[in-house]
Amino acid sequence: MRETFRSRLRNHEPLVGTILTLPCAAIAEIGVSAGLDWLFLDMEHGQLEYSDVARIIQAVGDATAIIVRVPEAREMWAKRILDLGAAGLIFPQVKTAAEAQEFCSWCRYAPAGKRSVGIARAQAYGARLSEYLASANDSITVILQIEHAAAIAGLEQILAVPGIDALFLGPYDLSASYGIPGQVDHPLVRDAMNQFLSSCQRANMSRGIFVSNNAAARRSLDDGYSLLAVGMDAPLLRGSIVTAIDGLKTR
Repeated sequence: MRETFRSRLRNHEPLVGTILTLPCAAIAEIGVSAGLDWLFLDMEHGQLEYSDVARIIQAVGDATAIIVRVPEAREMWAKRILDLGAAGLIFPQVKTAAEAQEFCSWCRYAPAGKRSVGIARAQAYGARLSEYLASANDSITVILQIEHAAAIAGLEQILAVPGIDALFLGPYDLSASYGIPGQVDHPLVRDAMNQFLSSCQRANMSRGIFVSNNAAARRSLDDGYSLLAVGMDAPLLRGSIVTAIDGLKTR
């Protein structure tokens, strides 16, 4: 399953997922049953702790790809989450090619990288260690989040780093880095987003983005994005409740 997700991502196939921020494995199972291609587990801004991620990965199994955004770009988080059996990682706030190279190295065993070898769930607690060591470098997905003006300025150098499977645009943090937080339609931000797209297209790099609804997702597909995170658990749940009770309350 993980190899299929990575190959589909690299082939620019449309992959639709959603962001999970709440520590509830049942929500992940519901997302899988709804037909999502992947789940974006958010440890950076969400309520998810390491133990929550472990439970969600155990609940989902190989039914769909679990990609975890680590709370910060530290080697400790990379090895611990990958050892749980996650299909891949999203590193937030990547700004330079040197950072990109370092982050990729944490996800690959030698000689391609410097990932630490440990006995953990990813290799069935040692029962499939040899098999996992032989296949992990080809199956683990590495996604870097581009969400700062410095990353846009150095994007060509970042794109030249080997081992990156996709770049994921963060429009809101990008707008904040330009001093206009939340103004994702500001010409400065739109120009940066257009530069991101054109640079990724020239490099044949898969690109992802967060969108809030179906209409925005369709526009993003037309624009050339293929990795979509459509909505997130808490707002989707709230929206469904608001729709269900619309017009029923008198005050």
